[in-house]
Order: sequence, then structure tokens, then C-alpha cells
Amino acid sequence: MRLSNRRKTPLYNFFLAIINLVLFGGVLVFLLEIFKLNLLGNEKYLLLIIPILLYSIFILRGRQIFEYDSDGEAINLKNRNIITILGNNISDEFPKYKVVNFIIRNFIFYKKLYLTISSKKKNFITLTYDISYLTKKELNDLKLSLHKVIKINRDQAKSEITQ
Repeated sequence: MRLSNRRKTPLYNFFLAIINLVLFGGVLVFLLEIFKLNLLGNEKYLLLIIPILLYSIFILRGRQIFEYDSDGEAINLKNRNIITILGNNISDEFPKYKVVNFIIRNFIFYKKLYLTISSKKKNFITLTYDISYLTKKELNDLKLSLHKVIKINRDQAKSEITQ
């Protein structure tokens, strides 16, 4: 199954441009208020606080683009920002039989996928992906696909034990 929200990149770029304009406008009006107008009083600080809060929420929600591909024998996961300077892009590919478990955590402003895979030495590695920008339908499809993979892995493990 393939899942991607890459087609929404222009929408995220638009939101970021609006937030940047509001931030720039807020700073400009704040400076005008301090040096020339002096009309707002203490409310002038809202001209800085609100845009900075919006920008912080956008950044804290994590990487905007999430791609998942479970067609074939391997699972391919990619997670990237629309702004390249905000952090590393994550790209992982591993066989389906290594998937052990997954957990989706819902926090106040963001969601994360914690995927546990097994390594060669029977250790477990937990990979983390930002999935805040997925819709409910995309999130349910992701859960369904990962449940299928885990169920197949458990069934194969049981059949190996009985043989």
C-alpha cells in the first residue's frame, strides 16, 4: 500500500508564507507602534506573540511530508520538511519481516509514529516519524497496513515454531 501527502506541499508552503507575512507585518507594526504611534499600550506585544506562536506551532508539528510504501517485500518510509534548513530528512527501507510493533502517539499539537523493528543481533530499534499532517483517513490506512504486516509476521513466527 502506498500512502503520501506530498501533493499537499503547495498548501503547506502557502500556510508558511502566510505565517511569515503575519510575522513580518507584526514586527513592522510593533516597531511603528514603539517609535511613532504609541496607540496600543501593552497590547502591542500581541503583535509579536501571536505570529511567533503560530510559527512555533508550525515548526513543532514536525516534518510535513510523510510517504509510506509497503508494496513488495520491503517497507519504505520517508519523512521530510518543506523547508530544507529545518532538519534532516528521514528515509528508511527495511524488509517487512523485521517489523515487530508500532505505536502512534497523539500529543497536543503533533502526532508521532514509533515503529519497532528487529536487528540482526535480536535487538530492537525504534524509528520515529512525524505524522501530524496526515488526515484521519490516511492515518487509518497506515494503521491498517501496519497491522497487516505485523499479523503476517506473527503468523509466520508461529508456523516456524511449530515446524
